Amino acid sequence: MTQSRCLADLKALPESLLNAFSSAAKQSIFYSLPWFRNYLVTIEKGNCDLRLLTASEGNQDAALVMLAKQSDLPLSPRILIGAQNYYSCLFGPVYTGQPTDNLFDALLAPAKQERVDMLDLHPLDRESASYGALQGALRRGGWWVDEYFCFGNWYLHVEGRSYTQYYDSLPSKLKNTLKRKKKALDQAGNTRFEIIQSGPDVERAIADYIRIYNASWKVPEPYQDFMPGLFRTCAEHGWLRAGFAYVDGEPAAAQIWIVHDRQALIYKLAYDERFGKLSVGSILTAMLMEYVIDQDHVEIVDYLTGDEPYKRDWMSHRRERWGIIAYNPRSMVGLIHAAAHFGGKWLKSLRGDKDTSASPPKTNEDDN
Repeated sequence: MTQSRCLADLKALPESLLNAFSSAAKQSIFYSLPWFRNYLVTIEKGNCDLRLLTASEGNQDAALVMLAKQSDLPLSPRILIGAQNYYSCLFGPVYTGQPTDNLFDALLAPAKQERVDMLDLHPLDRESASYGALQGALRRGGWWVDEYFCFGNWYLHVEGRSYTQYYDSLPSKLKNTLKRKKKALDQAGNTRFEIIQSGPDVERAIADYIRIYNASWKVPEPYQDFMPGLFRTCAEHGWLRAGFAYVDGEPAAAQIWIVHDRQALIYKLAYDERFGKLSVGSILTAMLMEYVIDQDHVEIVDYLTGDEPYKRDWMSHRRERWGIIAYNPRSMVGLIHAAAHFGGKWLKSLRGDKDTSASPPKTNEDDN
């Protein structure tokens, strides 16, 4: 018998759902309970309208962490959107076993009872079994469904190599740059590198990261508590690999890597612009790469979000993350937005525009 329900928080979950989160976390930290809990505490700060959609069928369980929000789009549609934003490099359902039609139909059944006009899930692994299962369940539930491209994702298959073997495979230009810059730093003798994982140094790492980030080219963090919370969460679970470069004792560059279940995620990079010409960031990347390959023995190194050209020098493969947008034709507002979306795509096709699914629909949930 298939059952479904909607929960209002992530507290005191039954063991079956804890197992679903634990199973999914083996694929990615972005499916783990610690990730979602830090996200909800530091970004939503308890002010969110959480909708934990759950389903069970026999010994299989599934859950989808969603938020109900009122959009400021025209006609103020009510949107059910995944608990994610630009800090989340991957999103999706957690489940045990295989995603069957019955299980996923039950998982999304509570969404119909929410009286929402639109449903948005992103960024999703388009190659996963759950991607097609979500689309199928939504269509069978009467939603009008489309998909859209989010971003490219570069990653490395280590394939059992040592760091030395991996280094030998890098482009000659990158290897020459690393050798030249490392030699210059060694001769200057004023640079120190450090990897922080846990213990009392974590709070110092947080302070140094904030100092570097504020002196970098990047826009200010919109949620000041998120990164400190992520530092502490990762340190608590043994996932943190925070690399730092210091020049004349000053924090110059920081890279926040997360190591979990034989995967190393390159999560955040920043450097103080005063030290940009020293290329301490590239040296720091090489140092962390050596550590996660030779010490952590990871199988995958993942650059996560974006198609920046430098990433292909370090990585070996590329994949894509996509989103699913669904409109509720049973509501007038949902029907109007569906008409605007699909009508716009139809007009583009008449004009001969290419790749009409390659841009995300506007939901006003990711403007930052």
